[in-house]
Amino acid sequence: MNKSTAPTLEDVARMAGVSTASISRALNDPDKVSKPTREKIEAAIDALGYTPHFGGRVLALSRTNTVGAIIPSMANAMFASGVQAFQEVLSEAGVNLLVASTGYDPEHELRQIKALVGHGADGLLLIGSARPQATQDFLKKRGVPHVLSWCFRQDPARTFVGFDNRQAAYDATSRILAEGHRRISMICGLRQGNDRAQDRYDGVQAAIADFGQGAQLLQVMEAKYRIEYGAEAFAEIMRTNPAPTAIICGNDVLAAGALMRARDLSVDVPGRVSLVGFDDIGLASVVTPPLATVRVPQIEMGRVAARVLLDRLSGAPEVDSVELNTEFIHRGSLAPPPA
Repeated sequence: MNKSTAPTLEDVARMAGVSTASISRALNDPDKVSKPTREKIEAAIDALGYTPHFGGRVLALSRTNTVGAIIPSMANAMFASGVQAFQEVLSEAGVNLLVASTGYDPEHELRQIKALVGHGADGLLLIGSARPQATQDFLKKRGVPHVLSWCFRQDPARTFVGFDNRQAAYDATSRILAEGHRRISMICGLRQGNDRAQDRYDGVQAAIADFGQGAQLLQVMEAKYRIEYGAEAFAEIMRTNPAPTAIICGNDVLAAGALMRARDLSVDVPGRVSLVGFDDIGLASVVTPPLATVRVPQIEMGRVAARVLLDRLSGAPEVDSVELNTEFIHRGSLAPPPA
């Protein structure tokens, strides 16, 4: 469904059995509309995937040359360079970018999607593949062109530009095991509703299980994307007996927090415990010791995602998903376990 066939105010009125004036009042001044009428209108809006448009220009034009990018957090350095690269390619094509964040809240993501579409966004960049059915239904009913990034799935029904988080974590864990480590713990991001964090956990677990030879995943701690939470998780893990000889972290921020707390506790890294991160943000190479990590193709991912979305907006008959490669970066925080 394109913008010219998107559900209209009249469509909602017919389905709800009310006048368009009643719908306008329900949207703009709901207290003046009875509860039963509001409920009928809301049910029709949800069923049709209707979003009110704002501004005469949006109503008058089929294209606004604007797209939206909805990211989980403005505080996550991982998204910054990718979105910047995304914006640069769009700018070259004369397309403007609106950016919103969700705070990792799926309901807030749906509100942001509706707001951007309501303001005329021609397409969207979304992060990750896991989202509630209500969001999927809205995108489908409105026919919103969108690209899913920072992840990859073999799914012909959806368009991805990203990488396989599970495989990247599997490969990183295999490198840790190749160094001789057998007691491994993990500090991962919050997995609920976050397919990237879940896939990275699954990759670590699968690599250890496949390796065998006494290798164990001793403990898994989930932590929010903040340095201090990585530090707290590290301290908790190191209190276990037996303690791990290596800890893999779901992102570099958590790994930097672990490294900070290791220094506070006089825990030698990598002499006593090795640390491995994920993402290779700028922080990873400047801490002491520098972090071994998984390098994610942030800039390339942003550029390719923009080109793929532009192709979809141009009406290209077939737009394929694009899988990009990650790379393990061996730095000073990873060494063989103590004898």
